[in-house]
Amino acid sequence: MDIRIYVDKSVNENAAHYYELSKDAKKKIGGTEKAIEDTKKQIEKTRKKKKEKEVRVKKEKKWFEKFHWFYTSEGKLAVGGKNAQQNDIVYKKYMEDNDLFFHADIQGGSAVILKEGNSANEEEMLEVAQFAASFSNAWKNGNAGVDVYSVKKDQVSKHATGGFIPVGSFAISGERNWYRNTKLGLKIGWGENDIEILPERCQRKLKNEIYLVTAKSGKEKGEIGRLIAKKLSVDVSDVLELIPSGKSKLVNK
Repeated sequence: MDIRIYVDKSVNENAAHYYELSKDAKKKIGGTEKAIEDTKKQIEKTRKKKKEKEVRVKKEKKWFEKFHWFYTSEGKLAVGGKNAQQNDIVYKKYMEDNDLFFHADIQGGSAVILKEGNSANEEEMLEVAQFAASFSNAWKNGNAGVDVYSVKKDQVSKHATGGFIPVGSFAISGERNWYRNTKLGLKIGWGENDIEILPERCQRKLKNEIYLVTAKSGKEKGEIGRLIAKKLSVDVSDVLELIPSGKSKLVNK
């Protein structure tokens, strides 16, 4: 390595000059090393996201995952239609004798069946009632609560004497079990393999839980979906297929 000596400077001045140069070099090396480390971290983060996305794409969906669904605190499956056509499918194809049928007492809402509902405890029924309430037009209307009822399979029909039953609607007979002024509320987060949405009162815990309530002054579905997707590091489309339509806001538990 060649070192240039400045004859017009003293020995101490030459030494001071090279000392300053060495400090600048160290700063540049430090900055370069930090940039390299930051780049490595970003590459690793991108690789993990890509891997997670590939896992989700490859994951084979179960029959109920095309509907609204969740598992109760005791592990029973609740499934509800996302639209009128799905309401009919849930009832006609998947409801069995030991299941219960839930619906909010409002025009427009998810028809939710609780599998093995006849053996469910009171807390599970309240969870499903809140789920049905949250996926009804009560959410779009910004209602804080709505009445919900449940009935057995033999009380539900697609036929009415002297009347027409439209797609997604049902004729109900006999006495209903009522859940008055059921509070609307949901929570979304990571389950075992993917993001899930549950009624707020469900005792099952999700990772990175985010609580969601209806609010007339809240954000539209698309905007709130983007906020949730960012917090959970998932694609916004994965969130939008889970959350209800209408204005919402995020709240702290």
